[in-house]
Amino acid sequence: MRNGSPKPSHSAVRRANGSGSEPVLAALDLGTNNCRLLIAVPAESGFRVIDAFSRIVRLGQGLQKHQNLSEDAMERTVQALKICARKMAKRNVTRSRIVATEACRRARNCDAFLDRVAAETDLEIEIISTHEEAELALAGCVPLFNPKIPNALVFDIGGGSTELVWHRREETGSARNGRGALDAISLPFGVVTLAERHGGDRFDRATYRRMVDESRAALDAFEARFGIGAAIRDGAVQMVGTSGTVTTLAGISMNLRRYDRDRVDGTYLDFDEMEDIAARLASVGFRERAAMPCIGAERADLVVAGCAILQGICERWPVGRLRVADRGLREGILFDLLDQEAAAE
Repeated sequence: MRNGSPKPSHSAVRRANGSGSEPVLAALDLGTNNCRLLIAVPAESGFRVIDAFSRIVRLGQGLQKHQNLSEDAMERTVQALKICARKMAKRNVTRSRIVATEACRRARNCDAFLDRVAAETDLEIEIISTHEEAELALAGCVPLFNPKIPNALVFDIGGGSTELVWHRREETGSARNGRGALDAISLPFGVVTLAERHGGDRFDRATYRRMVDESRAALDAFEARFGIGAAIRDGAVQMVGTSGTVTTLAGISMNLRRYDRDRVDGTYLDFDEMEDIAARLASVGFRERAAMPCIGAERADLVVAGCAILQGICERWPVGRLRVADRGLREGILFDLLDQEAAAE
């Protein structure tokens, strides 16, 4: 569906009509660059993932120039969504939420695209606001917070936008999702839009610095409003990053021959090390980056733009290190679906 509250999926209706089996939950995040699905069942720790899918579809490719989703991008995305729909049917999903973010918020032909998705996959996609996107990303990352540090700066570098959340634990709100204790900002650029503006092959130092400065300057108003820097100087801020950029840099830092979510999720990265890796990636061309473990051809033209956004964030707020989260919006949706299951009992 379009903007607004999601209606129950067909599978949710089937459960309401008499299936007494264990709840099976699905969260699907259709972003500017990726299509990602998690299927889970309730567990003592919250939920247990039983199936997953992720594919780089580049739905927003060329969107900045043409303001429309291209035919090729829509076709790639529909094919990925068909796989998601088959997985959801195979797992007998009983409650789901399927959301789209920046590419669908901006595209003039988005309604036609969503109609096509519904016709070919039977999936109803909901376009969520930038604020809700940030809320859900925060909810998915809360389990990684250090309880001894009262404030958290959480960011998600996406394909078409970058969300940041400033969370203050001392305010009232759910212990699990932190809602009621946050402020958020959405920057109107991500790895795809920045790479398309500045090129995706080799970056000289001046070009890379311009990208960093653009990212950092976009944060000035948020800093002026909340005085995050003062809290950092008091040692009262932790930083959590959830994005392909951050997880890729973590994999490189750990010298992984291939990406391993279980090893990356929850690890830490020092700012100095991230800056060194970013400089190395920017100094080589597309082919060299594509040959590196944890990057590959699908990310090689985007990872430097992501590094520039990340460096801008780190320079604006020098916490010193960040916690890496291979989790976020989808996990936040799953927590919401768990709450809905509890309320329905």
